[in-house]
Amino acid sequence: MPKVEIMPSILAADIGNLEQAVRQCEIAGADQIHLDVMDGVFVPNISMGPAVCEMVNRVTDLPINTHLMLLRPQNYIEAFAKAGSDTILIHIEATCDVLHTLRTIRDFGCGAGLTINPPTPVESIFKTLESGRVDEVLVMSVNPGFGGQSYIEEAETKVAEVRRRYPGIMISIDGGIDLETVKPAAAHGANLFVAGTSLFKAPDMKEAITQMRTNAEEQYGKKL
Repeated sequence: MPKVEIMPSILAADIGNLEQAVRQCEIAGADQIHLDVMDGVFVPNISMGPAVCEMVNRVTDLPINTHLMLLRPQNYIEAFAKAGSDTILIHIEATCDVLHTLRTIRDFGCGAGLTINPPTPVESIFKTLESGRVDEVLVMSVNPGFGGQSYIEEAETKVAEVRRRYPGIMISIDGGIDLETVKPAAAHGANLFVAGTSLFKAPDMKEAITQMRTNAEEQYGKKL
């Protein structure tokens, strides 16, 4: 299975000091930087645009993992690819031709990701995964839109089902991930962990990332 990686979400950072926050993540040992992009339509919040992605790309060499919580993500693929995204994730629930949009993401040289929300049955993504156009599956363990929500345990079943069917795919999980919830998420097969509040509010981010990675690696795949 793919290796464990920790991805801080800068949605939880101080909005007035985002450059500093990105540098803090790099110094603390993060593997990637996660961007939560919201349009106020697909989810009830508005966050960041391509300019923030450009800033992240300018101040760090870490890969940029861009999660588009957008109703029509197809309209923004080029902008976020050119801004420096390494992986771009869209939702199975979005209003778009999902296969065509995933192909467009790859055409711009980025990894293509597919996200699934808590209410959506995991079976809804299998046909798309069979296309071979998906590099990463993001399982939401909260309802998207706001940080700081509680972890939804039912997400673990989706993670395990995807991992059993596609043992080599990257599986990320996002929502309520901390030093404890990372354990069952990893045990069910997730290898990429998006954490915002728990990392940015930790007394020592470096220590928190190190411990989160250790906790995940110790449990990785044990429930499969």
